[in-house]
Amino acid sequence: MKTVNDIDFKDKKALIRVDFNVPLDDDFNVTDNTRIRAAKPTILKILEDGGSCILMSHLGRPKNREAEYSLQHIVKPLSEVLGVQVKFVDDCIGPKVAEAVENLKSGEILLLENLRYYEEETKGDRNFAEKLSKLGDVYVNDAFGTAHRAHASTSIIAQFFPENKCFGLLLASEIENVKKVLENSEKPVTAIIGGAKVSSKITIIENILDKIDHLIIGGGMAFTFIKAQGGKIGNSLVEEDKQELALEILEEAKKKNVSVHLPVDAVIADAFSEAANTKIEAANNIPDGWMGLDVGPKTSEIFAEVLANSKTILWNGPVGVFEMEKFAEGTKVLGQNIAKATENGAFSLVGGGDSVAAVHKFNLTDKVSYVSTGGGAMLEMLEGKTLPGIKELL
Repeated sequence: MKTVNDIDFKDKKALIRVDFNVPLDDDFNVTDNTRIRAAKPTILKILEDGGSCILMSHLGRPKNREAEYSLQHIVKPLSEVLGVQVKFVDDCIGPKVAEAVENLKSGEILLLENLRYYEEETKGDRNFAEKLSKLGDVYVNDAFGTAHRAHASTSIIAQFFPENKCFGLLLASEIENVKKVLENSEKPVTAIIGGAKVSSKITIIENILDKIDHLIIGGGMAFTFIKAQGGKIGNSLVEEDKQELALEILEEAKKKNVSVHLPVDAVIADAFSEAANTKIEAANNIPDGWMGLDVGPKTSEIFAEVLANSKTILWNGPVGVFEMEKFAEGTKVLGQNIAKATENGAFSLVGGGDSVAAVHKFNLTDKVSYVSTGGGAMLEMLEGKTLPGIKELL
């Protein structure tokens, strides 16, 4: 895997696909700069070599060049994180951009306007990719968050740099860390799969069963498994048409000697609301009119014991509705126990939007081994797929 560390960028213009699809508030301030900070090592390496950087990214899903999706909003926070004043051009192709690139000196950074202002970007248009490719001497992909898309700026553009293309440091480390779980993991390996639906996590579970020793299932999807085994789940979330599949997964896990851990108790509520009445009940004996919205204390203890004995941990998806204070305890305790296991020498990888949000919310970001910046991309890697943005670099 060729990375920016294998190239000397002196007097070269690096065209870098970054992922600056960051959240903005109503005043267009960046509310979470994780992705900007994650791109910093790659950018600084190129500048230190004596090269210059042309950064391209998307932001949101614009329909027709709405100002709210302009990357102009990112210039100030980006300059602050990098410690270098970033230049900006309000387009990503055309004569104005060509001129800005022409005038770019070594040690300087130019940020292009939102790629998705052109529909050619998401369509993977070859002509558009070729126009972008003319802007740099070397193509660097450092955008893990979009590596699973065959877009013009990720997989198509790489074809115009047969020799001069490489991985950015972030993208390389994302791949290394997923491989640590899938290929080079120290046993016992525990995967925690949570979230609302079984259907969205099926392929992941199927792909990792050969590689894990313990599977912890939490969140809304757990109730499909509990009901499939004959449990009473009241008004809890369930995918009626996936019960057969849930039983097949349990059967498959048994064949492969994987211990599956489902919630034994739950915090139940009489409404999906912060103001609901709550109580703790056995997870397979929830009365009608009530729904499980978090794991209970006994479940947390069982999960804690599994984690304490794990050497490799993958966490994808919360085990309760952690956005509501009343139902956040299970996910919080789970995160703290992952942090504890990490402190005792386990390798922990956290990925998937909601788990990442939970790790940030409970201040555990620095207490786990690695937090992935790409939700969908990480999921597809865990499903065993080859991502187009990565394939074209190899």
